[in-house]
Amino acid sequence: MPISQHVYRRRVQFPETDASGIVHFTNFFKYVEEAEHAMWRAAGLSIAERDAEIGWPRVAASFEFKKPLRFEDEFNVHIRVVEKTRKTIRYSAELEKDGEVLAVGSLTIICVRRQPGERSRARDIPPEVDARFEVAT
Repeated sequence: MPISQHVYRRRVQFPETDASGIVHFTNFFKYVEEAEHAMWRAAGLSIAERDAEIGWPRVAASFEFKKPLRFEDEFNVHIRVVEKTRKTIRYSAELEKDGEVLAVGSLTIICVRRQPGERSRARDIPPEVDARFEVAT
């Protein structure tokens, strides 16, 4: 059965914060990527299989920050598939702590063919991957 969303639970680690104990903004992108990988595992897949002939580079990413995260905060990353094309998957993401939205963002990935000695080229998402994800309603 295809999945369209996933919730990933996380705790802020000390190296992710600045001198004031607030999470540096770049880590929000890492949190979404961790949630994405967890969603792929929940779908029975790996986004980065060894020796795979395809890859999934990021072609767009954005965040709007509403409230800070601090050292040792526990929070959830809600990730949803909001669009699929023949070659791309776009997610929306929401970071939430105790029912309060801290940040909202999006991430778009594209399926590429990887061949040694050649440039990566966009290709259609393989049917076995496409069948595992559906757009959230």
